[in-house]
Amino acid sequence: MSSEVWQRVLREVSPYVHTIQFYFQGEPLLNPHLIDMIRDAHAQGIYTIVSTNAQALTREMASALVESGLNRIIISMDGLTEASYSAYRVGGSLEQTKAALRYLREAKKQSPIIELQCLRLRTNEHEWAEMRRQYRQLGADRLTLKTAQLYDYEQGHPLMPSDLRYARYEQTADGTYRLRRRRRIGCLRLWSGVVITTTGEVLPCCYDKSGDYAYGNIMRESLRSLFHNEKAQRFMRQALRYEYPICQNCWQ
Repeated sequence: MSSEVWQRVLREVSPYVHTIQFYFQGEPLLNPHLIDMIRDAHAQGIYTIVSTNAQALTREMASALVESGLNRIIISMDGLTEASYSAYRVGGSLEQTKAALRYLREAKKQSPIIELQCLRLRTNEHEWAEMRRQYRQLGADRLTLKTAQLYDYEQGHPLMPSDLRYARYEQTADGTYRLRRRRRIGCLRLWSGVVITTTGEVLPCCYDKSGDYAYGNIMRESLRSLFHNEKAQRFMRQALRYEYPICQNCWQ
């Protein structure tokens, strides 16, 4: 995200937003302006979160993140061995992730909260109990074991946990799988926030990974007007009826 887009976003949201998540479909630590962006938001009293695979998290960057005022950092680590970790994090290094946790713990003051996140997958299901025992030793303050969003799940998926209580999907009478529905009224995501891409496109939520349902661009129109325009209102109405593909694989 360019400085121009970021400053426009910050001016728009600083009067009322309480949280900014600095991540969406990419690795935030690759953004050379990230530390400055967190610092800017922190100066406005905004709670800040970063989620990262930690592959670019050096000792120097850990110190910079702490000094920026970052409130919470989520470190993705989907396994305790290289085999279980790399089954999902293809090309990543488990040892680098563990090193990043050490760097953060060494640099940490009162904040940020260090959250270790592990997707519940068949490849690591034998490690969940050990993950609960080890996460503090690894340098984290808290552990989140999270269900995984999968694609092409109708016929099953090799990463789907063998115990479907820990999957987002359930098996039907004909042997195929479908998304397990939660009891809910409305969709909190659509009314509590938006995603703003690096180019300023305003998306309804993080499930719009390809930007197919953009409300418009913040560089051409205010966020407040975009959030209330006809595109946004139509999307919100139809999303309640699960009319969009992204809603049909949504666990929120």
